[in-house]
Amino acid sequence: MDISIFLKSLADSDAAPIVICDIEHTIVYMNPTAISHYEKWGSESLVGKSIFSCHNSHSVEKIKKVVDWFSENPQNNRIYTYHNPTENKDVYMIALRNENGKLIGYYEKHEYRNAETAKLYDFSRKDN
Repeated sequence: MDISIFLKSLADSDAAPIVICDIEHTIVYMNPTAISHYEKWGSESLVGKSIFSCHNSHSVEKIKKVVDWFSENPQNNRIYTYHNPTENKDVYMIALRNENGKLIGYYEKHEYRNAETAKLYDFSRKDN
């Protein structure tokens, strides 16, 4: 069975933006939340373009340093990059590796800190 359809479904259903880049910093995938979240930067038209096209020079240097760090050691896989107080979330860069541990890309992970307000197992909600 091809696991890639499951992984795409997993990413597509995530409530947080997911933007995946290869090691050349090309955006190869954006989930629907990212497409909506990054609308003012071009939404899905960013796929196939450099992640640097929507970042300032300071951010570009930070991204390059993180990817270099990921490349140094297969155990360097997650780094905290930012706290967004407006959205109450922490942001991380995560290394993506193949089955041999070789770095093949990276993505930005958003972890929201707000407590869930939905009722447990509320089947009446449309966004379940």
